[in-house]
Amino acid sequence: MSPRPSHCRPRGQNPHAEGGSRPGCGSGGPRPSRLYRNTERGKIFGVCAGLADYFGISVFVVRIAAVIALFVFTMPTLVCYFLAALLISKAPEYHYESDAEKEFWRQVRVKPSESLSRLRHRYREQEQRIRNMEAFVTSSEAKLHRAFRDLEA
Repeated sequence: MSPRPSHCRPRGQNPHAEGGSRPGCGSGGPRPSRLYRNTERGKIFGVCAGLADYFGISVFVVRIAAVIALFVFTMPTLVCYFLAALLISKAPEYHYESDAEKEFWRQVRVKPSESLSRLRHRYREQEQRIRNMEAFVTSSEAKLHRAFRDLEA
């Protein structure tokens, strides 16, 4: 069984423990990399704040673009805004463990290929460390160390 994402468990809980998940977590639950409306930072329905969170830009910039679009394309902008308010779900009640986790998920949304590259590099390094450990454990030197340790006991 795979561990739950860290945003789906209460702080300090073992990631492999069952139960105690936050509402909506589990299969098909909230994902930090998904677009949500941010009603806490939003003025009307939180659509602009949600877009700003998703793309990692300032809410002010998104609101200015929305106001300009409202003056230039009044009806399409209003229709799109209210459709977005209806179709985009409200942000779930989860909190990131740290600012680093929040930044990680923002980078996954904004630059997924760069995030994938960083993860590949990280796991490549771990794989090399495991290979080195396996090479030592199966070497004659490790057998010699074990023989000396057995003699001492």
